[in-house]
Amino acid sequence: MSCRFPRAADPGQFWDLLRRGEHAVTEMPDDRWSSDDLDGVPRWGAFLEGVADFDAEFFGVSPREASAMDPQQRLILELGWEALEDARQAPTALRGRDVGVFVGVNMDDYAKLAHQDARAGATHHSMTGNQRGIIANRLSYFLGVRGPSVAVDTAQSSSLVAVHLAVESLRSGESEIALAGGVNLHLAPESLLVAARWGGLSPDGRCHTFDARANGYVPGEGGGLVVLKPLARALADGDRVHCVILGSATNNDGGGETFTSPAGDAQREVLRRALNRAGVDPAAIQYVELHGTGTRAGDPVEAAALGAVIGTRRPATAPLAVGSVKTNIGHLSGAAGIAGLIKTVLSLRHRQIPASLNFETPNPQIPLDELNLRVQRELGDWPADAAVVRTAGVSSFGMGGTNCHVVLTEAPAVVSVGRPVEPTPRPDVIAWVLSAHT
Repeated sequence: MSCRFPRAADPGQFWDLLRRGEHAVTEMPDDRWSSDDLDGVPRWGAFLEGVADFDAEFFGVSPREASAMDPQQRLILELGWEALEDARQAPTALRGRDVGVFVGVNMDDYAKLAHQDARAGATHHSMTGNQRGIIANRLSYFLGVRGPSVAVDTAQSSSLVAVHLAVESLRSGESEIALAGGVNLHLAPESLLVAARWGGLSPDGRCHTFDARANGYVPGEGGGLVVLKPLARALADGDRVHCVILGSATNNDGGGETFTSPAGDAQREVLRRALNRAGVDPAAIQYVELHGTGTRAGDPVEAAALGAVIGTRRPATAPLAVGSVKTNIGHLSGAAGIAGLIKTVLSLRHRQIPASLNFETPNPQIPLDELNLRVQRELGDWPADAAVVRTAGVSSFGMGGTNCHVVLTEAPAVVSVGRPVEPTPRPDVIAWVLSAHT
């Protein structure tokens, strides 16, 4: 897996941020756009540094083409290479194979900027550089792979739905390996203006998930990819296994109260479907990474669904632990689901659950005791005894009603993740440092 989040350039740095209970929310960087463009809009967010940086030569892209490429396309190339290396898969060895690429993305700010100056600045690279729909194709082309290549846009649930589709592609035999995840960058002020006028942004720059102060979300940037493979094959190939996806499901709120209102019955159903496909008893789920936007409308609906399907199935002495990465790095929109998934994978790997920040007083519309839910308030050991496999769920919901839930468990005991075997001394062998390109 790979990630690029604010204050976290890789999974190791991301885990350090999480375990320390820190956030990456700051004021808007001065190099993004003029403050006059955001009159009346909160200036808070979690932003990446150096979004224009890109080693075009490494990826076989000319400087002229690179300047016309959406930075989200550039970022997905970097994340793809890093994810494959982390999985101990040689990127150059995949050429011609049935490797699927599924990328969640729902922002195209770079295209908006390019269109403002299209008459003077458009080149023959502008069409491909600004097409959101070909972002997955860009990575497939670079790797030379022949599996499905799909850009997924279900609004805020895009990247987790991308993971679900990748899992289905593997199960059907359509793909032998899949890369799945998402990216999100805020490069033009219009996207935040629209979100602010819709009433979604937190005025104080904090995401208060499940808290009485819930008043909206904080925009965030970043991206992440995971490399997926059938477990038996991964073990046989000696791959690095971080966790196992047991099952997943997606559905839609269709016919709800309003177009953007979350539907509790649909959320309950997607949870049940994912658990059924995973073959997991709801009582066995020990932690759920929430969609958890910190909004007055969304949080109570999500809590009620979780309590009905999972929380109340667990012992009263062991309520379901819940948390939201949006309290750390903001709401990554199309990449929000992959951020939550990677956080949960790291939690399973380290057998600890980080704190969900900014939680003091429960939202009065969320009866935590009645729902048998517990917000994780500090870094703690995973709530499982030695006889229980550590198992978790990850939720992500889109404003148009597309819901997704993924059930995952820790890597098999035979896989020693992060515990390298001491090599046999070989005094005649000298280690040389090589670049990734060579």
